[in-house]
Amino acid sequence: MIKPRDVRSVSDAKQLVEARKSTYVKVGLFDIDGVMRGKYMSKEKFFSALEHGFAFCDVVLGWDSQDQLYENTGVKYTGWHTGYPDAPVRILPETCRELPFEENTLLFLCEFKEPTAGICPRNVLNRVLAKADEMGLEAQAAFEYEFFLFNETPDSVRVKDYKNLTPFTPGFFGYSMLRNSTFAELYHELLQLAQDMDFPIEGLHTETGPGVLEAAISVDSAGAAADKAALFKTFTKVWAQRRQLMATFMAKWSNDYPGQSGHIHLSLKDKKSGRSLFYDAQQPMTMSRLQGHFIAGLQQLLPEFMAMYAPTINAYSRVIPGYWAPTHATWGCENRTTALRLIPGSEKSQRVEFRLGSADANPYLALAAALAAGLYGITEKLAPGEMTTGNAYQQELPPALKLPDNLGDASRRFGGSQVAREYFGAGFVEHFSATRDWEVQEFRKHITDWELARYFEII
Repeated sequence: MIKPRDVRSVSDAKQLVEARKSTYVKVGLFDIDGVMRGKYMSKEKFFSALEHGFAFCDVVLGWDSQDQLYENTGVKYTGWHTGYPDAPVRILPETCRELPFEENTLLFLCEFKEPTAGICPRNVLNRVLAKADEMGLEAQAAFEYEFFLFNETPDSVRVKDYKNLTPFTPGFFGYSMLRNSTFAELYHELLQLAQDMDFPIEGLHTETGPGVLEAAISVDSAGAAADKAALFKTFTKVWAQRRQLMATFMAKWSNDYPGQSGHIHLSLKDKKSGRSLFYDAQQPMTMSRLQGHFIAGLQQLLPEFMAMYAPTINAYSRVIPGYWAPTHATWGCENRTTALRLIPGSEKSQRVEFRLGSADANPYLALAAALAAGLYGITEKLAPGEMTTGNAYQQELPPALKLPDNLGDASRRFGGSQVAREYFGAGFVEHFSATRDWEVQEFRKHITDWELARYFEII
C-alpha cells in the first residue's frame, strides 16, 4: 500500500483512501495569523474535491485569531460588504499525512485558489518561491521554535485569567539533562509525533526558563519547511492538550523571562547543479558574494517587513536589549546579538540564521518576507553594512538600522513598502496591513494591569 508521505497525485490520494477503507479525511489550511482551520470531509466529497476543488467560507481570511471580524480598518477583500461568500480551495495531495491521534485518519493541506490566492499566506510564499525559481535558485529553510509548557488546561488558564500559571517544570534549566531524562517519555512522544507527521525534529532541549523547550525542525526545501513549521506549531499544541498540558508560542508571556523566538535558517542552491550559492572557500567566513547580497537585502528591508516577522502587539515586548532578541537590523558572524547571524561552514552547512522572528509569526509569511528580502538584495546587488562584532545592544548603530518598536509603526512601514508590493502583491500588502491595524485598534480598547497599578491611586 502507498504510504501517506509518498502520495504525489490525485490518483495516489484516492488509492490510499480506498486501500485504507477510510470513511472520512481531514482537510485544513492556515489563515492570516497562521491558525489552522479545517474540517472532516466524507470520502465521496473528498474525491470530488480532489478533482474539482471545494468551497471554503472566505471569513477565515476576514477575522482575527479570536474569530472577530476585521472592521473599520480598510479591509477590502472580505467583510460585511461582500456577504462572506465561499472561496475556491484546492487540496494538495503531496501534503498527505497520518494523524497519529486519530485512528485511520489522514490529513491533507489546502490553499486558496484565485482570486483569493492573492491574500492566502501559503500562496504569498509560493509567489516568492516562483521568483526564486525564475532566478535559477532553490531555497532551503529550517525553523527553530521556543515554546513554554504549562501544567494547565484551556479551562484552567481562563479560570485563572492567565495569571499565576504553573509551568511544566520550575527553575532555569537550560540544556538540562536532568529535566529531559526525568520527563523522557513526554520528550519521546513529541519526537515520535514529529517523525510520524513528517516535521522531524533534529534537536530538542530545554531553554533557560521554567518549562521552556526549543525544537529545531530539520531542513527542507523552503515550501515544505513552512508546511512543517506550521504543522509543528499546531500539533505540538494538540499533543500538549491531550496530555493535560498547554503549549504557548506567544512571543513573550511573562515579564520575568525571555521571549519565544521563531528563528529561520536560510540557504540558496543553484537549481541546475545543486551547488551551494552561499559557500565560497576563497572568501573570508566562506561567505560568497551572493550570500553577501542576500544578507544585505535582509538587512535593508528588515524595518519595512517587520510586521511579517513580529505580527502581534505582544511580539514587540520581546524586542528589548538583553533578552536575546535583536533591536536593530544588524548582521554578524556567529553573533547571537545580531538580527542576522552568518554561520560559516562547509558547502552543505553555510547559511544565515534569521534571528528576529518571534514564535507567534505565521511561518509562511515570515519565510516569504525573509526570502523576498534576500532575493531583492541579490537582484539589486546590495552590499551589507558594516559587520557587527561583540554586543550589538551596546554599540552605537545608525538610525536607519533601528527597527519599529510597535505594531502600529511596523504596519505603516509595511503598507508603504514598494518592494513588498512587488514581491507579495498590492492586494496582500493592503489586506495584511489592515489586519495589523485591527490588532492595534483592538489593543487600544483595553486597559492593562500595568496602567492600573501605575495610575489608579497616584495620578
